[in-house]
Amino acid sequence: MEQLIKTIILGIIQGLTEWLPISSTGHLKLAENLLKFFGPKDSLIFEFTLHIGTLIVVLIFFREDVKKLVSALIHLNFKDEYGKLIPRIVVGTIPAAAIGMILKNSVEQTFQSILPLAVAFILCGVMLYSTKASKEKTDEIGYSTATIIGIAEGLSIIPGISRSGTTIAVALLFGIKREKAFHFSFLLSIPAIIGALGLEFYDASSVVALARLGWIDIAAGVVAAMVVGYFALKLLWRILTNRKFHLFAIYCWMLGAALIAVNYCIF
Repeated sequence: MEQLIKTIILGIIQGLTEWLPISSTGHLKLAENLLKFFGPKDSLIFEFTLHIGTLIVVLIFFREDVKKLVSALIHLNFKDEYGKLIPRIVVGTIPAAAIGMILKNSVEQTFQSILPLAVAFILCGVMLYSTKASKEKTDEIGYSTATIIGIAEGLSIIPGISRSGTTIAVALLFGIKREKAFHFSFLLSIPAIIGALGLEFYDASSVVALARLGWIDIAAGVVAAMVVGYFALKLLWRILTNRKFHLFAIYCWMLGAALIAVNYCIF
């Protein structure tokens, strides 16, 4: 029962922080390392299954966009609105994948302590707050803009740097209209999530027999993440349309400052 409660708590944390621009990886690192929720093997398997839940939520929430993208791809129609998005998504995915592969090992080693995490949260807040000065000019995402958004997505492998926060922020700073920035950010996440699942599959399957987590525990956490995540996505869209996106910076700064204080109190 204790393990079940832990997975549900982590699922709720994942559901909220995966979609709100406050870094799910940063919060999961805190829960796993600071609160000592899981051992490394349990953590690996739980994060893998959470990515499956994350992918399902995106596909459900953006199902109409996904249908139109698939239809355009099947008919090789790259001239309409969704057809034009396909090569932009590919262009954005390439730097994101490259950066993720390059930084993966060094990030895992660096972010085992609180201080680097605190700095990342503060930097994320700076990026989010900068969108307060953004001016919406166009709903056209060019290849150069897609590339830079992809770089931002790649850098979000750093715990404390939000994927949705940085990609939406970069799009807004380039003058992309809010609705377009919102949709492109999450459509771009689909190949990133699939890629992450592929990379994690071997590691997760190799330790599954050694983990203490039962499938009921894992399923409960994933369901919690999916349900909370769906409503968190709706909340993010409402906040974005009300031009309050930059206010998430305050949370990131407060959390970063609190972690710095905790770091120096402990050490």
